[in-house]
Amino acid sequence: MTKGITGKEPDPMEVYGDIINHPHWQSPTRPHMSLYDRAAQFAPFAALSGYDEMIGEESRLVDNKIELGPDEMENLNETIANIQRAIDAGSKPVVAITYFIPDHLKAGGRYETITEAIRRVDTVEQKLILTRKIGISGSYMEISIADVLEIEGVNQDFI
Repeated sequence: MTKGITGKEPDPMEVYGDIINHPHWQSPTRPHMSLYDRAAQFAPFAALSGYDEMIGEESRLVDNKIELGPDEMENLNETIANIQRAIDAGSKPVVAITYFIPDHLKAGGRYETITEAIRRVDTVEQKLILTRKIGISGSYMEISIADVLEIEGVNQDFI
């Protein structure tokens, strides 16, 4: 028998001669595991837990916030002033508001359009307070004026 690949290793028959010709040992008390079950314990597993979710999150598309120009900002301010006058006159104008919702996980967000009556215009906090109640507390939904892209009147002539 050869002494290994390089000739420097010891002869395997000398090292393992006492166990080479013995039969494979099997437990007398435990059943023999099938090849299928043996292979299953070495099957691939999720070595990088959360990797699939991370890839899904990265592939999710978000929109960039559109910055309004001076003319568009002036038109929006005029519309909000008209809404304030209508509220002061005793009505609750119903409008369609397109506004930006920032994404909490990545830069950007999405635009959503909501049709709702406006309860109040908060000029100090720069928010539109709608008549829709949200959450367990039942607080009124608020939209920051800075996030508003467009306001269109639904059933009012004020816009």
